[in-house]
Parts: sequence; C-alpha cells; structure tokens
Amino acid sequence: MNLNQLKTVAVAIAALGALMAAPAHAGKTLDNIKAKGQVVCGVNTGLAGFAAADSAGKWSGLDVDVCRALAAAVLSDPEKVKFVPLNAQQRFTALQSGEVDILSRNTTFTLTRDASLGLSSTVANYYDGQGFMVTAKSKIKSAKQLKGQTVCVQSGTTTEKNLTDYSKANGLNIKPVVFEKLEAAENAYFTGRCVSYTTDASGLSSTRSKVAKDPKDHVILPDLISKEPLGPVVRRGDDEWFAIVKWVMYGLLEAEENGITQANVEQMKASTSPVVQRLLGGGTEDTGKLLGLDKEWLARAIKATGNYGESFERNVGPKSPLGLPRGLNNLWNKGGLMYAYPVR
Repeated sequence: MNLNQLKTVAVAIAALGALMAAPAHAGKTLDNIKAKGQVVCGVNTGLAGFAAADSAGKWSGLDVDVCRALAAAVLSDPEKVKFVPLNAQQRFTALQSGEVDILSRNTTFTLTRDASLGLSSTVANYYDGQGFMVTAKSKIKSAKQLKGQTVCVQSGTTTEKNLTDYSKANGLNIKPVVFEKLEAAENAYFTGRCVSYTTDASGLSSTRSKVAKDPKDHVILPDLISKEPLGPVVRRGDDEWFAIVKWVMYGLLEAEENGITQANVEQMKASTSPVVQRLLGGGTEDTGKLLGLDKEWLARAIKATGNYGESFERNVGPKSPLGLPRGLNNLWNKGGLMYAYPVR
C-alpha cells in the first residue's frame, strides 16, 4: 500500500470514528412531531385494556401508554398526544400516508407486514394467541367442537386468516361470518348470529368484560391457535424515530427490572447503581444524545406511565377488569418473554 492509499484509509477511519461518536440526527418524523407539538398516535377504535376512551374522551390502555411515554420522552409532556382511532382496514394506510406517526394498535408482527408494507415492527408489548369465545350454555369445551359452526370474525386481520388455516388443517368446515368493524363482529356474536367469536385471547377478555351483559355467561376456550406478538409499528425509512420508539419501550422494561417505578423515579436518580444512573440520566453517559434527545428522556417516560409492569397491571393485569395473568408477558428472569436490550 503506497502513501496515498494509507492517507485515504486513515481519512476513512477518522470519518467513521467521528460518525460513530456523533449524536443521532433527530430524523424527519421527530422534526415533524416537534413542529406540530404532538405525537399523532393511531389506536384501536375501542378495546378495553389496550386503547379505549371514556365518556369524557380520556384515552387509556396498554397501547395508549406507549404513546404517552413517547410524548413524555420527546416533548416533555405525556398529554401531547393526538389519538386517532382506526379500524383494522384503515390502520396501515393511515401510517403509510403519514396521517399518524405511530400505530400502537394491538397489531400482530408478521413477515408480510414487516417486509411488504413499507413499515417496521418495533418491540412486542404483549405476547398473545388467538382464541375462541362461546356461551356457557353451549357446553362447548374445545375449538375442535366448532365443526360446521358459524364464527364471527373481523376482516383485514390475521385472525381471519388464522381461522381459515385452522379450519382447513383440522377438517372443521368452520363457517366464518366476517365483519369490517370490531363492534359489528362483537354485536353479531352477542345477538346469537354466530356460535363463537374469535380474536386474540386478550381481545376476547376485553370484549367479555366490556360488552357482555353478564361476563359469566361467556367462556373463553383454552385453545390458542396462533402466535400473536403485538406491538407498535412505524414507517420504514426513518431509523431515528424507529430507534426512539424501540428504546423507550426497552427502557420501560429495564425500569421494571431495576425497581424503578412511577412513584420512586425522582428518588432513584440519587442511586449509585451505574445501570440506574444510565437509565435516569444521572451518570456521565448520555444515552439521550445518541437518540437526538436529552439526558432525562427515559426518566420522563417512566414518570408518565410507570414501568412496563405497572402499565400491564393497571390496564390488563389480574386486578384490572380484564384480569389477565402476566404469563408470557412477565420479565425474562421471571419466566416470561419480556427481555429488553441493555440501555447503555
């Protein structure tokens, strides 16, 4: 290698080093969010525990908390969120067109969605599986007993495709009764048009709790016929915004793992633990700078919604109206699948 070649290599190495040390550019999505002063978040039209508005128009739910945590991290205010309710058919178009900044709407990550829609799956915030609900008086104990029966299902969902696959694989000749809107599918089941209603098991619990006249009259069968990793989705092509969404979610998991809660976040800033200092911006490492944010981005997110476990318990956990067990959604060191990449 001659002298000129050595100089070229040296310049390239120096440039790469500078690039790696530089803070991240904010990205066009974050620039737009700051310009309009709010995060525009696509959510479910009304799924208790995940995204639903009360009579005063106040949104709450596991997916809603993702949006509030992001607003706290990037705009220093968890209330600076515009919630846009979207049905299953509208949701991807709304994100693709830029109508919303993020889709936080109990959406299953699949290869097709991740690879062909111009979208990127971020981090699963609920691991689920598709189930079936029937009336208690039907005496049905297993999905295999639905042979030849009518099943209400929402169109434009993985649920509809899973039902077809399950019926064909098991020779059940199930008769899907398909509806565009969630509310229509629920109503059809409760008025007796279908023998069963199928969706994600968490959604069945939500529907039974919110819509049934008497939840005890309806049984969720033990069969799960699919894997449904649910989580927020963003547009492909803005790596900076993708990283922010991903690391806010990982940060809320890391907070739970390290005992940082909504109530003690300010107190924990005085911790001498290097891990806690990194999470809360108290040490010498500035993780916010790498994301185009300030040092306390994650501290604000935790203060807004609590850690992941707190959000789970408040919205869908055993003491909530849904009463769902933590199960697969427990931390990795407690038998679950929730495993955050290290915030460092």
